Amino acid sequence: MPVSYEPPATYNLDLEIFSISALRRRVTAQCRIHTLEHIEFYLLIYITEGQCLHMVDFESIACAQGSLLVLRPGQIQRFDMTSHYQGWMLIFRPEFLQPRLQPSAPAKETATLVTDLEIFNRLESLPTHFPLNEEEQGAVLESIIRMSRDAQLESDTHTLHMLLRNQLHALLIRLFLARPTVEHSEATAPAFLKRFMRYRLAVERNFQRWHRVADYADFLGCSEKSLTRATLSVAGISAKGFLSKRIILEAKRLLLHTGMPVANIADALGFDEATNFVKFFRREVGCSPGDFRQKKSGG
Repeated sequence: MPVSYEPPATYNLDLEIFSISALRRRVTAQCRIHTLEHIEFYLLIYITEGQCLHMVDFESIACAQGSLLVLRPGQIQRFDMTSHYQGWMLIFRPEFLQPRLQPSAPAKETATLVTDLEIFNRLESLPTHFPLNEEEQGAVLESIIRMSRDAQLESDTHTLHMLLRNQLHALLIRLFLARPTVEHSEATAPAFLKRFMRYRLAVERNFQRWHRVADYADFLGCSEKSLTRATLSVAGISAKGFLSKRIILEAKRLLLHTGMPVANIADALGFDEATNFVKFFRREVGCSPGDFRQKKSGG
């Protein structure tokens, strides 16, 4: 089942910052911290000491000092509570990035909304995991500790939310500038990068109804061949492979974290027939959806 963010009853803010040590203190015998979680919030994890294996979308990610994890709503994750490591966590709901505007909001507030949407796009462009260099580590840790302290200030909730939201924006921009992805490679042409970024966004928005690369090429105004070249250059995978991987990821999430029958999952993912979904899943994963659910259901 999806896990929503529920702050402590005595905590009135929509963004929470706490240490890994504090997380360990919260763990009880009844806590499901050792199981896979289908999160419905953003989760930033910054490792300051030690090493751990954090599972994200069924893959174990090796983290060490300076590692940053950026987890998004809809992802599957599991904490490593057996390794000895320290760090910080930031949890916030998607709506925290952007304050609600009244229908009659003036133009100035609308302009602010556009800026906030840009922050959201910067967040979505961050990789799930990347290491920070020594200078970046110091700046990020300073920002997190400052936010943790400010969250404890005695003030009204609205004012604290404004302060923390702006601090979060600044932190996300810093992380955006620090991200060491293949997108910065000199071998990646700017045109390829731009095309892939548009393709990635289009896939995220339409994978449940568009299953052909041709649909995306038409939408983006380019050929399938050029789209594949761009995806190979940036992501190291074909455009078709990238799309299939995203569909399969969602299928795995639904199989493990909902009780939906396979036929309903097939329909939710845009397959006309459940048999076509089963064939697709078997080809990509190596087993049927039912077998996958049975093998992995134990966590």
